[in-house]
Amino acid sequence: MPAPPTGRGPVTLDGAGWQDSKAAGSEGESQKDSRLPESSLYGWFAALLVVGFIGLQILVACLVLLRPHRRQSSSLAWLIVLLLLPGLGLLGWFLFGEVRVGRSRVARHRRIQEEVRSALITPFATCKGVTLDETFRSLAELGHTVCETDPRPGNQVDLFANTGQAVQRLIEDIDSATDHVHLLFYIWLPDDTGKRVAEAVLRAAERGVACRILVDALGSRSFLDSNLPGVLREAGAQVVAALEPPFLPLLTARVDLRNHRKIAVIDHDIGYTGSQNLADAAFAPKAKYAPWVDTMLRLEGPAVADLQELFIEDWYLDTNESLADLLRIPTPREDGIPVQVMGTGPNSVNDALVQILQASIHLAREEVILTTPYFVPDEGTLSALSTAARRGVEVTLVVPHKNDSFLVAAASRSFYEPLLTAGVKVLEYTAGLLHAKTMTVDRQLAYVGSANLDRRSFEINFEISTMLYDSDFASHLRLLQRTYMDSTIAIHPERWMQRRWYNRVGQNAAGLLGPLL
Repeated sequence: MPAPPTGRGPVTLDGAGWQDSKAAGSEGESQKDSRLPESSLYGWFAALLVVGFIGLQILVACLVLLRPHRRQSSSLAWLIVLLLLPGLGLLGWFLFGEVRVGRSRVARHRRIQEEVRSALITPFATCKGVTLDETFRSLAELGHTVCETDPRPGNQVDLFANTGQAVQRLIEDIDSATDHVHLLFYIWLPDDTGKRVAEAVLRAAERGVACRILVDALGSRSFLDSNLPGVLREAGAQVVAALEPPFLPLLTARVDLRNHRKIAVIDHDIGYTGSQNLADAAFAPKAKYAPWVDTMLRLEGPAVADLQELFIEDWYLDTNESLADLLRIPTPREDGIPVQVMGTGPNSVNDALVQILQASIHLAREEVILTTPYFVPDEGTLSALSTAARRGVEVTLVVPHKNDSFLVAAASRSFYEPLLTAGVKVLEYTAGLLHAKTMTVDRQLAYVGSANLDRRSFEINFEISTMLYDSDFASHLRLLQRTYMDSTIAIHPERWMQRRWYNRVGQNAAGLLGPLL
C-alpha cells in the first residue's frame, strides 16, 4: 500500500487508494454547484405548467371569438364557462364546443347525397308539380334552398296522437311488407313496444323481406345490449348502430353527435315520421315523468321517397352500403296534400331548421301554436315569437310542467319573461311529458318533426322535419294541440314577474348556459 501524502492536511481512503480530502471536497463542491436544487426544478416545472395553461386558455378564447356571428350567444356562454371553470371549461370546449363532424365524414356524406339524390332527379321531374298559396310559396322555396327538397303533391297523411295506436299500425304495415322494411329510430327500448316491433320485423325477415334497422348508438344502447339484435340478425335482418363515438373525439368529431331521426319506410309506399320513439308511453328509463305524449305521421305518396332517401343516406354513411337502386316515387294519391320533408344536421346547411321555423313564424298573420318538450331558443327564434305577438298574432307556447332535465327546465323558464312581456301565452302541460314537436300557423300550415326548440336540434343532431301545406290537416293538428292545452296551467305574467328572487337567479343563470344545452 502506498504511503499517505504528508503536509497537505487530512486525507481519505477511497477504492483507488489514498486521496487528498481537500481536493476531493473541492471537486464535490464543484459538482454540487453545477446542479440546480430539486425544489428549483419543481418550481420551474410548475411555472411552465401555469404559463402553458394560461396560453391554452387564451388560445381557446380566441377560437371562441373566431366563431361565426350567428353563434355570438353561445360564444359568450363559453367565455363565461372558461373564466369561471378554467379546467373543466377547457375540457368541455374540446369535447362539445364546436360542431365537429370530421372533414372526411362531411366530404363522404356530400358524395353520398349526390349519388343518392341523383337517382331521384329524373323520377321527380316527371311527378306532377304542386301549387301552393302565395303566402307559403316563399317558405317552400327556402326549404328547397337549405335542405334541397321540394313539396311533393298527392300525399295521404294520417295523424297519430296515441303511442299504442301508432305502434299497432306500424306493426300491421310491417306484417304486410313484401319487399323491405327500413327502420331508423333514435331510441328503441327492449320494452313491450320494442319487443312487439322486433317480433314483427322477425316475422318479416323469416318470410324473406329485407329488413334493415339503424338505431342511434347512444339512444338505443339498451336495445343494442339486449338479445333482440342477435335474434333479428339470426333471422336475416341487419341491425346497425349509428354514430358510434370515434376513438379520438378531441381530434376528429364530437362524441355527442346523435341521429335523432324517427323514420320507417315499408315497401317504397308507406312512411312514418314524427316524435315517437320505439318505446312505451310509460318510458321505463324516466318513468316518473310518464306518460310521454308524442305525435306520429303515417304517409302514403311521393313524400315517402324523401323519407327513403334520408334513410338510405344515413345507412350508407354508417355501413358503406349503397341502396340507391331502391329509390322509387310512389304514385300520388287522389285528394292528397302537399308535403315537404326536410332532413337537417351538422352535415347540412348550418341553421337550416331554425331558418325554416323562424320564417314560418314571420309568415303568421293570425295565430301560431307551438309544442315542444325542450325550449331553449336562440335569439332569432325568441325574437320571432315576441315580434309576432307584438304585431297582433296570437302566439301560444306549450311546454311540459315537469321536465326530465332540471337544467333545461330552468333555462326554459328564463325565457318566459320576455315572451310574456311581448304577449305570448305560455302554458305548461301537466298530464305527462309532452314530447310532441308540432307547430300550426293560421290553420293553414302544419309542422311535425323530431327536432326540439334548442341549439342541439338546430346545430348538432340529425333531425327530420315535415311541413304540411294544407288547411284541413293544419286544422286537424290544431285540434290535437288544443287537447294538449286543455291539460295545462297558464303562466300568469304578473305573478311570474313576482316570483322569488332565488328562482329568478337560478333560472337566469341556467339561461346564460342555454346556448350550450
